[in-house]
Amino acid sequence: MRRFYAPPENFNQAQITLSLEETRHLRDVLRLGRGEKILVFDGAGKEFLGEIETIGKKETSLQIIEEVQPLAPESALDLTLAAALLKGEKFELVIQKAVELGVTRFIPIVTKRCEVKLKDADKKLDRWRKIVLEASKQCGRAKLMQVESAVNFELLIKNSASRSLSSEVFVLFSEKSGESFSSLKSNQKLTAVIGSEGGWEALEIESAKQHNFQIITLGGRILRAETAAIAVSALLQNHFGDLN
Repeated sequence: MRRFYAPPENFNQAQITLSLEETRHLRDVLRLGRGEKILVFDGAGKEFLGEIETIGKKETSLQIIEEVQPLAPESALDLTLAAALLKGEKFELVIQKAVELGVTRFIPIVTKRCEVKLKDADKKLDRWRKIVLEASKQCGRAKLMQVESAVNFELLIKNSASRSLSSEVFVLFSEKSGESFSSLKSNQKLTAVIGSEGGWEALEIESAKQHNFQIITLGGRILRAETAAIAVSALLQNHFGDLN
């Protein structure tokens, strides 16, 4: 059954209104008609079965039949993935797979060896959020992964000080100078930080340590930055979440 998205404010008692973009997809691409049933999720974790009542030029009205369980449940692990910016489609791949792997929040970061500048990242935020939406439709999640504006690595670790009071664990994954993955303790709220293609500078690792980040190294393997981000998300969900 086809899945569509409508923000919470488009739900009104027993009815749902689909946006212009979703209406075009429903009407012009899928050629669905009045009386057909579709699934609609609100991006906040709820999903509904609805019946198409009217299809207009700018919006579609649905009658809610019942609330249903989302196809993909949310993980018990509240996982934030902070990944260094990459060129081209590599970063878009990381965002797509982060959605599929149940990441809650995604923070693009700029490191010392990062080839993408902060000003260039601001122009891509809307596109990244569209990728999140499309990936959510495909994988069955009803809660949209939050994508924040890109920040410098220094600001990220400084901001971690206030969040650490909530028992959140902060982990920086490095190709060297770290502990084994098995040293990580079970926790339901975790931020994982992945560096750029050029790796971390020694001062960045030292700064992370000073802000109570745990440094973890995945054995002797050298992974591409996009591979590391995806592999780390899967490992963390396997050990502390629902990917098991």
